[in-house]
Amino acid sequence: QVQLVESGGGSVQPGGSLRLSCAASGFTFSTSGMRWYRQAPGKQRELVATITSTGGTATYADSVKGRFTISRDNAKNTLYLQMNSLKLEDTAMYYCNAIIRYPWGQGTQVTVSA
Repeated sequence: QVQLVESGGGSVQPGGSLRLSCAASGFTFSTSGMRWYRQAPGKQRELVATITSTGGTATYADSVKGRFTISRDNAKNTLYLQMNSLKLEDTAMYYCNAIIRYPWGQGTQVTVSA
């Protein structure tokens, strides 16, 4: 069974930082391109960042460029999202998944408030 377990969310003030983790199992993580998504209340789920299977190339949504960094550790089957300079509009539930999407995990909540 495929499992995607997100963690590391929390409540922070604007300008703060968080590091999210995604523990993956049930598929070959090391050959899978991976993505972070987020969904805010009343809005559609949106793509935040993508990383290739080797970690050699990363792409980001315009709204997070220069602030977020996606990375991975294939030896640990783990995906990361380092989030710096957080803004109110970053508040959302954050999810990870493969480019070929498996069933969604529970996500991890990020709340940015003054």
